[in-house]
Amino acid sequence: MTTEPVRYREDDHEQERTLLVAAVYVLLRREGQVLLHLRAGTGYRDGHWALIAGHVDAGESVHEAAVREAFEEAGVTIDPVDLVPVTALHRFERDGAPVEQRLDVFFEATRWSGEPTLQEPDRAAEMGWFELADLPDPVVPHERMVLDLLALGEPVPAALSLPMAPP
Repeated sequence: MTTEPVRYREDDHEQERTLLVAAVYVLLRREGQVLLHLRAGTGYRDGHWALIAGHVDAGESVHEAAVREAFEEAGVTIDPVDLVPVTALHRFERDGAPVEQRLDVFFEATRWSGEPTLQEPDRAAEMGWFELADLPDPVVPHERMVLDLLALGEPVPAALSLPMAPP
């Protein structure tokens, strides 16, 4: 029996494997509505409505990232136990660049402290509450897919895969 920690080799991903870029999405929900903000100045999907979201930092759990993003973008504090998993979405380009291999973890929260307000005016033009059945247009497409599934009122699959077309 060995006492050394079990770890992957540093070059474990250098063959046919990919490293996934992890991101979190937070659906703040109240009275049938979801909080969205209008992206601006980010360089990605500017002019689209979007959920609170962001990348998972090195050494950070998806729960910690969701709590951090909710505070950074909307000024609210969420207890990690109040984050309810919605789905995990694997977005990828076949034969695409490693940066296009994504794993998005969606959480829902109906409890938090603070009133959601726009905290990053350099990254979003406005923020508002919208009915799931009456979302503004356009919404970031992969986020819209998850929101539309929720609007149906049926269980969302625990994991989804979405091949993306190259630009």
